[in-house]
Amino acid sequence: MAHGDDVLRTLRKALEVSPENVPLRQHLAQTLLGLGRFEDAEREFREALAMAPGSPEVKLGLALAYAQQGKLSQAMVVVEDLVKQPNAPGRAHVLYARLLFRAGDVPGAVARYKLGVETDAEAADADLAGRLGIVPEEEASEVFEGRVRESWQSPPPELEAQVERPKLSFRDVGGMESLKEEVRVRIIYPLQHPELYKAYGKAAGGGLLMYGPPGCGKTYLARATAGEIRAAFLSVGISDVLEMWIGNSERNLHALFEQARSHAPCVLFFDEVDALGGRRADMASGSGRQLINQFLAEMDGVESSNEGVLVLAATNAPWHVDPAFRRPGRFDRVLFVPPPDLPARAAILRIHCAGKPAEMIDFEHLAKRTDDFSGADLKAVVDAAAETKLREAMKAGTIRPVTTKDLIASAKALKPTTREWFSTARNYALYSNQGGLYDDVLKFLKL
Repeated sequence: MAHGDDVLRTLRKALEVSPENVPLRQHLAQTLLGLGRFEDAEREFREALAMAPGSPEVKLGLALAYAQQGKLSQAMVVVEDLVKQPNAPGRAHVLYARLLFRAGDVPGAVARYKLGVETDAEAADADLAGRLGIVPEEEASEVFEGRVRESWQSPPPELEAQVERPKLSFRDVGGMESLKEEVRVRIIYPLQHPELYKAYGKAAGGGLLMYGPPGCGKTYLARATAGEIRAAFLSVGISDVLEMWIGNSERNLHALFEQARSHAPCVLFFDEVDALGGRRADMASGSGRQLINQFLAEMDGVESSNEGVLVLAATNAPWHVDPAFRRPGRFDRVLFVPPPDLPARAAILRIHCAGKPAEMIDFEHLAKRTDDFSGADLKAVVDAAAETKLREAMKAGTIRPVTTKDLIASAKALKPTTREWFSTARNYALYSNQGGLYDDVLKFLKL
């Protein structure tokens, strides 16, 4: 360690003499990375990248520094940009494979790892290759190249999702007034006044894509939408669709749409839709593209009418959703769901405190102290304060009410989870905002 400190001192002194020497700063950053000082390495790589924005090696180093700190979203943004360049090093593709693997995209990780090793054999990572099942055919077991081996005995899908009848309504959703009005115009009014919409050639149904930081009420709003119009509600997750057997995922998706059509009016809600409708340009496997093509065909109503089927979807990563989903007739309206504003935070806190022993809580003051908190964060604030008072009540043997002071103390101990999302979204909003998709993010960030 002492030797490492000596090297760092020497490099820093050299940089004082030549502060704009990119190779020297890059060498310092790589040394810091090797010593496990990842935050310092990130800072130096950022400085180097500002001076040499086109350097693949500097970008790769910055992505590695991000990944080592667990900043996977930031690492993904840098690597996705890097691997598009024709001179991307093999190690960049291997790092991208590791990030894809951690995100659950095993086929994509397999393809990207192979490309990295083909580009540079020294970039091989035996541990990652083993996890991906990239081994010689004769040594492979049931898992080979990231997937379970195909079988001639593929069982047919037996899928019947649970149909809900939510009792929630927009009254139960704190704040989000502009979003509620958009949902009313796009989804609710066509069902309540079908004759007016039919006169103007508008069918009842359609798609709406909601995006934003996690925990800000996208799923809750979708369920409340179904309750507002007393419609059936089908919530679809990744596990409801994806299967190892070839063709079964597409059949599962078709079965879900058919089930929604048979229960019209019905809200068909896809959570984490980017996992099912990712960008085809980023996919190496044909099965992933086939599933997206099936999804698009179902939304278009190629074989069956979608009259009365309202397709809502939520994602924390709209930049990973295939652009074809945003064409007219599909998710032709994209809504940004931001963290709740001040009045909404006060309303959410009231909702979560309802029914709990409390005394004269100043919700407006609390709302001012919880800037950038998501709805889930606010619930965590109330839950933490309630747990503290519960422990006191257990010791005292009497109920102890939650106070404003308790909630403020709870809020101080928690950090808003939305800030990490905005650090990633900001890059896409600034540099990949073709068509103005992220204008609302820029407006929220006041950029």
